[in-house]
Amino acid sequence: MKDKFIHPLADVKTVKIGEGTYIWQFVVVLDRAEIGNNCNINCHCFIENDVIIGNNVTVKSGVYLWDGITIEDNVQIGPNVTFTNDKYPRAKKQFVLQETFIKKGASIGAACTILGGLTIGENAMIGAGSVLTKNGPANQLWYGNPAKFIKEL
Repeated sequence: MKDKFIHPLADVKTVKIGEGTYIWQFVVVLDRAEIGNNCNINCHCFIENDVIIGNNVTVKSGVYLWDGITIEDNVQIGPNVTFTNDKYPRAKKQFVLQETFIKKGASIGAACTILGGLTIGENAMIGAGSVLTKNGPANQLWYGNPAKFIKEL
């Protein structure tokens, strides 16, 4: 059994963290979030309440995971990836939560923007710097702004 590691400079409220998971400094995790086994949550990340992270997931620095995001097993999220969950954001207004699903084995490159309400399919890859405005189907590479289909993987 591998122990989990939570850096003393992290602010982790949840108890739902799997074995072998590392959470580094300046990470904030709210109390209802769930993080699986053998994950690596790099420094300067924020994980909101209604977020589920599977096993063997890497979340690089500067990623904020908002309510409504589900990440399955073996996913790579590059540094400074931006997720949204509100189609029409306004300060201090109620909104319709958009759920986002990142399926098993997917990879999201550095500095991508992922609009809310999308699904990135199994083993899909979103190239660095892309803006994903449509679902990223399984086993496909999408790249650009807006992201377009490039090839089957």
